[in-house]
Amino acid sequence: MSVKVDPNLMKDLKEFGLTDANKCFHCGNCTAVCPLSTPENPFPRKLVKYAQMGLKDKILQSPEPWLCYYCGDCSDTCPRGADPGETMMVMRRYLTSLYDWTGFSRKFYTSEKFEIIAVVVLGLLVALGLWIFHADSPNMEHAYINSVWPVESMEIADLIMGGVLAILLLSNTARCFLFVLGDLKSKIPIKHYIAEAKELVIHLFTQKQFSECTDRMQWIVHLLIMTGYSTVFLMVVVFLAGGLDIIGLSWEKIRFQRDVIYPIWHPMRLLGYYATAAILYGTTYAIIGRIKKSKAPYKNSHGTDWMFLILLQLTTLTGIFIHFTRLLDWPLTTYVLYAIHLGVAVPMLVLEVPFAKWAHLAYRPVVLYLTKVKERYAREQQAIAS
Repeated sequence: MSVKVDPNLMKDLKEFGLTDANKCFHCGNCTAVCPLSTPENPFPRKLVKYAQMGLKDKILQSPEPWLCYYCGDCSDTCPRGADPGETMMVMRRYLTSLYDWTGFSRKFYTSEKFEIIAVVVLGLLVALGLWIFHADSPNMEHAYINSVWPVESMEIADLIMGGVLAILLLSNTARCFLFVLGDLKSKIPIKHYIAEAKELVIHLFTQKQFSECTDRMQWIVHLLIMTGYSTVFLMVVVFLAGGLDIIGLSWEKIRFQRDVIYPIWHPMRLLGYYATAAILYGTTYAIIGRIKKSKAPYKNSHGTDWMFLILLQLTTLTGIFIHFTRLLDWPLTTYVLYAIHLGVAVPMLVLEVPFAKWAHLAYRPVVLYLTKVKERYAREQQAIAS
């Protein structure tokens, strides 16, 4: 099979943050020290070689960028300062842009100006929408959010947003699925996908493989941010909608936008406290690390890394402030903060979930799952051949 070479690949990757890959002279030290590298899927050296040789198609089919969690061991021990860990991070940004059929992800990753404008414009549109569609006579004696923006209208907007995000993320994930399988997509029988299905669930909810890295603190921080954010996502995008029952509770009782303060033991309130604590701790740890450049993963922060952390922290902090102003029954302050909160949270969801950092939460477990499926198929073929 012919191999296509893209002479502009390295130049293209530089737009995604690649800086030091040309320093690599392929001693293999990075692959040797990586606790997650295997004979079947060695990295990072192989991906650095692909980049230097212009093998775009090879990179597109490679699972290795998603097998790396950027613990930084490879970068710390590289004798040339080639920073292979950051190269793997660049690969994930690059692949995310290739999976995205809209082309928006590429613009988001390669232009800080576009990134900032996109966030600001979307935030202003949310604020404008809230202003246009607010009720004529909001309750100014008590902090009742539904008196300003009726929950039924918010549910419709929420369902539309959730549907669009689902279509974008699932279609991009399907492209990831097909690219990683390559020529095997028409050869692997369905029984192998079924047999390894548990791997998809395990890696989706636990990031288990990350725990095998030497820096377990990075795994804990990553897990806290992931589970905290996922909880908020479910509370905002799922629990805002009505019309169904879940675990014996009507959605009417667990709606996110309610004016009744939940008891301290209520599941929604406990979930909110967990999400708040997890996100604040995880993002604060990451922000301080990036400011101090305390370890390899924090030494080369991309603009999208900062935007992700800032939006997540602002969403959490404004949510905390709203909680207290509701408890204090301050109507105007609550309404203003709620508008600011959605003006931050909606851009984070719309931009990050299908196009950027949070899309990795879908791509990584899918690729890890497909790696197991391909390994099972390879063992079967080897057994048949012998």
